[in-house]
Amino acid sequence: MTDDLKLKLSLLPEGPGVYRYRNREGAIIYVGKAKNLKRRVNSYFNREHASRRTTMLVRNIADVEYTVVNTEEEALDLENSLIKEYQPRYNVLLKDDKSYPWICISGDLYPRVYITRDARAKGDRFYGPYPRAEVAKVLIDTIRQIYPLRTCRLHVSRETIDADKHRLCLQYHIHRCEGCCKGLVSAEQYGDYISEIRQILNGDTHQLMDLLMEQMQQLASELRFEEAEIIKRRYKLLEHVRRRSVIVSPSIHNIDVLGLLRDDDAAWVSYMHMRGGAVVQSITLEYRLSTREETDAEIMSMAILEVHQRFADTYRRDKVTEVVVNVMPDVEFEGITFSIPQRGDKKKLLDIAVKNAVQKRTDRLRAMEKLNPEQRMTRTLTTMQRDLRMTVLPRHVECFDNSNISGSSPVASCVVFRNAKPSKKEYRHFNIKTVEGSDDFASMREVIIRRYSRLMQEGQELPQLLIVDGGKGQVTSALDALESIGLHGQMTVVGIAKRLNEVFFPGDSVPLYIDKNSETLHVIQRLRDEAHRFAITFHRKQRSKGQVRSALDNVPGIGPKTRTLLLKQFKSLKRIREASEEELAALVGPVKAHALIDAFSQPESVGKTQPIEHNN
Repeated sequence: MTDDLKLKLSLLPEGPGVYRYRNREGAIIYVGKAKNLKRRVNSYFNREHASRRTTMLVRNIADVEYTVVNTEEEALDLENSLIKEYQPRYNVLLKDDKSYPWICISGDLYPRVYITRDARAKGDRFYGPYPRAEVAKVLIDTIRQIYPLRTCRLHVSRETIDADKHRLCLQYHIHRCEGCCKGLVSAEQYGDYISEIRQILNGDTHQLMDLLMEQMQQLASELRFEEAEIIKRRYKLLEHVRRRSVIVSPSIHNIDVLGLLRDDDAAWVSYMHMRGGAVVQSITLEYRLSTREETDAEIMSMAILEVHQRFADTYRRDKVTEVVVNVMPDVEFEGITFSIPQRGDKKKLLDIAVKNAVQKRTDRLRAMEKLNPEQRMTRTLTTMQRDLRMTVLPRHVECFDNSNISGSSPVASCVVFRNAKPSKKEYRHFNIKTVEGSDDFASMREVIIRRYSRLMQEGQELPQLLIVDGGKGQVTSALDALESIGLHGQMTVVGIAKRLNEVFFPGDSVPLYIDKNSETLHVIQRLRDEAHRFAITFHRKQRSKGQVRSALDNVPGIGPKTRTLLLKQFKSLKRIREASEEELAALVGPVKAHALIDAFSQPESVGKTQPIEHNN
């Protein structure tokens, strides 16, 4: 295995998609789908295979390509179309012309609703495809139980009805058809049935599933569990109908889809070609930008020209006349129209193309990080420096959080990040000593004075960035504390409001809103989560100690050994309170037992806990 292939395997995403193996000559030798691309593809290389065919496949793999999609069903559809297109040597399934089933509503006066594998008939409406034929069959069976649809293949028209050409069949006599061939049901009434069925096939299955749920519950209440299990199975299968795939769509013929994504120094354009309603080609192009003057329209034009050159045979054969893009090119191409869809299947295909461009960018960044681990850290710190208006890189960051129990037993935490990563050995927690009651600002002031006075006394490094959990009030308290110990202006101080992307700066009443996708926000979120977790963990320990101490330590004559003996025997304070004086006396003696009973019978019983309040 080459180093390049090893790197690609390590960078594979963990979402659903389709992978393609190429040999040394560049030919596709295998196409597969995966719910988790990273796990599935790596499984070929990290173990021995019992099948000789699979062993030979792995020996011939020289390169790996993949396309990410939204669901496992879409991956199955894409795998099907790519296998039919490339006929890979090592694929043993789906090489014939067999396709996935569709549900068809015919264009007749009284439309038929049936399953087919040929979605090319004109005038008919097709829904699907259904990767599991069982789902389509259950859906058709359930629809036919609800609606009296005709199942015959007779040609029914106004002329045949007027001529009385057909006879009523068994389906009419068992009340599964209303006699369409004789015109016993109006075309308008039958059309209402079809309209509702169209809604169901478009994914609006709520009414149908609610009906099945009622049937299942009714059968269960009548103890008819076997029949209820059949209805339950139908209900579960119908859930798959909601996940409609756009990787295969009979309404989309011979078009190209290109999604562009751009950074400062590079751009990615993901290309997909649809033939016969299915994706048969896909590739993501990467462009290194020499300057920032290239516009998105210019990059898109270059990408379109390149795919025309790479896939010239495809364009000659399929005569592509429509291209779906997210950026209009600045060059006109003869015979081709461009569109930017806002909704529908074409928009979903465009979203998949952009998703693949994003994944390609992610792969490039991860590859660069593997080759140079310091690069990501430097990029993250540089982004933080820019977003937080700092003059230096925030290599050392500290974040503070407070918690208390209704103003009593207040605690605080300090977490430390170095080079955008936790330095847990430097975490510190504090018991608030000088503040009485619930004064969060004063508590923050005390903790910051104690923390940085000690760092200065010990000659340790001060952080470049100080983050406090709170808004303008907490930022002001932190600044006052730093100024009182002579550290004014020595570090950047910001506050994080409860809405995470709001950052408060000293002297600025309007918060800064950070992009939710920014690395700065991700680091700040980790800092605040760590500070909160560390504070709450310490807080709970203190609360637990306080509850036991208040319940037993204040009882006259009850010392540490007796308390341990009681808790070991009765397991909890509640059971100690519920125990009789005789049970207590048998364990600790009559004098101590009487003292416990007397303490627990007071109007304000010791050990009564108070509500918990977290000031975050």
